[in-house]
Amino acid sequence: MQLPIYQADAFTSKLFQGNPAAYIPLTRWLDDQLMQQIAAENNLAETAFTVAAGNGFELRWFTPGEEVPLCGHATLVTAHLLWTELGFTDDEIHFFTQSGELIVRRDGERLALDFPAQINHPISQDDEYTQALGVSPIGAFEVTGSDDQLLLEFAAAEQVAALSPDMRAVARLPYKGLICTAPGDSYACDFVSRFFAPAIGIDEDPVTGSAHTRLVPFWAQKLDKTLLRARQISSRGGELECELIGDRVIMRGGAVTYLRGQITI
Repeated sequence: MQLPIYQADAFTSKLFQGNPAAYIPLTRWLDDQLMQQIAAENNLAETAFTVAAGNGFELRWFTPGEEVPLCGHATLVTAHLLWTELGFTDDEIHFFTQSGELIVRRDGERLALDFPAQINHPISQDDEYTQALGVSPIGAFEVTGSDDQLLLEFAAAEQVAALSPDMRAVARLPYKGLICTAPGDSYACDFVSRFFAPAIGIDEDPVTGSAHTRLVPFWAQKLDKTLLRARQISSRGGELECELIGDRVIMRGGAVTYLRGQITI
């Protein structure tokens, strides 16, 4: 069996920056194990798969280690490739996912992701976080009923930039990912972040759209503003313009195509 495959960089206007993801359009779903094997072979943070459904597409995402319920950058890549490579012409794409309906719209030269906001609440800090990261956060927050990601607030962007986590220790924490964030004054933005998820095969994700569904409500409340400029300060880096509208987070960014090809399985 031969399948088309594409790869693009998300949340950037330049190749080799932002966050790369692969996309494989399907006419019907493959066996879950096979999709997981393809994602592991690709060895990217995420591989996205779609099947046409109604007025949109069913969309699933796989890391090298497991299927995940939400991925922002791979959604952006999928929409970008549907428009630029696969002949989709509507100005809005509806994706049906484990996390509900996601919408991507054309917004000038950029794409706008419309995702549900995730509201954080503070929890008591644990020495394990400090030991894993080598520096103490000033606050720890999680989403009610979720052990998916932990948001850690730091006093300064320079602390976040300098983080060099013990990935084995991070992987042992009772969360699949750590979102580390701080005010972005020194980076000419509202806030900065980095994201670590060695427990699911991603030591550091270059730019993480799903994390911003938590970061945007968090910083909107702290800064008393709903339109926010964000930078993820990984080695590749990426920029997002974000907006909190009610219970939705809008993330705007670009994408650049890197690869067109096919795989044989």
